[in-house]
Amino acid sequence: MKIETKLPKVGTSIFTVMSQLAASHNAVNLGQGFPDFDGPQALRDALTQAMNSGKNQYAPATGWPALRQQIARKCEILYRCSVDADTEVTVTSGATEALFAAIAAVVRMGDEVIVLDPCYDSYEPAIELNGGIAVHVALDGRDFSVDWQRVRDAITPRTRMIIVNTPHNPSGAVFAEEDLDTLAEITRDTDIVVLSDEVYEHIVFDGALHQSVLRHAELAARSFVVSSFGKTYHCTGWKVGYCVAPRNLSAEFRKVHQYLTFCTFTPAQVALAEVLETMPEHYLALPAFYQARRDFFRELLAPTKFRLLPVAGAYFQLVDYSALSDKDDFSFCEWLVANAGVAAIPISAFYESAPPEMRLIRFCFAKSDAILRAAAQRLGML
Repeated sequence: MKIETKLPKVGTSIFTVMSQLAASHNAVNLGQGFPDFDGPQALRDALTQAMNSGKNQYAPATGWPALRQQIARKCEILYRCSVDADTEVTVTSGATEALFAAIAAVVRMGDEVIVLDPCYDSYEPAIELNGGIAVHVALDGRDFSVDWQRVRDAITPRTRMIIVNTPHNPSGAVFAEEDLDTLAEITRDTDIVVLSDEVYEHIVFDGALHQSVLRHAELAARSFVVSSFGKTYHCTGWKVGYCVAPRNLSAEFRKVHQYLTFCTFTPAQVALAEVLETMPEHYLALPAFYQARRDFFRELLAPTKFRLLPVAGAYFQLVDYSALSDKDDFSFCEWLVANAGVAAIPISAFYESAPPEMRLIRFCFAKSDAILRAAAQRLGML
């Protein structure tokens, strides 16, 4: 049977490739972006209690009511944004599902969607599957800030959506308040929808505030805002995320969501609602928790030949390996696994077309002290 693929540019994920290489070489895996430690004991206990008390059937398609209420409450407390839990909050099976549903809800055949390179690898396939065209605009190669003039120049009458991501994966760059003002100015008096990927919203360092589009009333009125409990509570395998959007956008989002997954794992929703209400200190303390990991890892890498780029948010460290090799980043990552026993991710995997002179790879520092020490020891021998 001959099947014409809908995604001709898509092959095996770079994360899968590098993890398989790491396993074959018994390497320390700093490639995949997930923590190697468990979430709060109270959350795990609440999950067990939810299952044992019979919360094992379908949840409402839009999400467990108590969880939606706690999400709305958190938006009010952190971002001073009034959100209707019944009509503007939808719980999803991970942030990736929310991103797909948002794109599918509004992107039509031939619509253009601006994405900022480097970017998370699920954006473009979701755009293409829904008949859209991804328009790639490169971030500044020095600090991964947005060149808003490039964004302006990329807008056409067919532009339907702009996807932004702060804190940024893979670079860790974060938006400033001025970025929100400029994005609002660019989209004012247009029908452009903003999709804001904010899965690392609670991992922002050095006393900075996370600049959610929900802080900006004009942007909030035209935006899907996506976040992830997996990132916040160290439970990525639970696959629970959510989307906050105004009533009209949420209505279209929910039409897609109900036929995509319908609903999300009920006991996890019940547990997360309880912990959000009773343990706000967890997400409030997350910046300090990960900043300590960032600083620890940077201290370990300081004596090596890698040049460390600044990290303002998320849990990734970009390093320049120019002092070690002139190989392209994918070849260098292969070499690094085989010769140093450490797995990383090449940054070119996040680009449509990476600058040929770029020599950057990504390490994940959401790992135990022992893992980070082992990796740094191996890297220091290069």
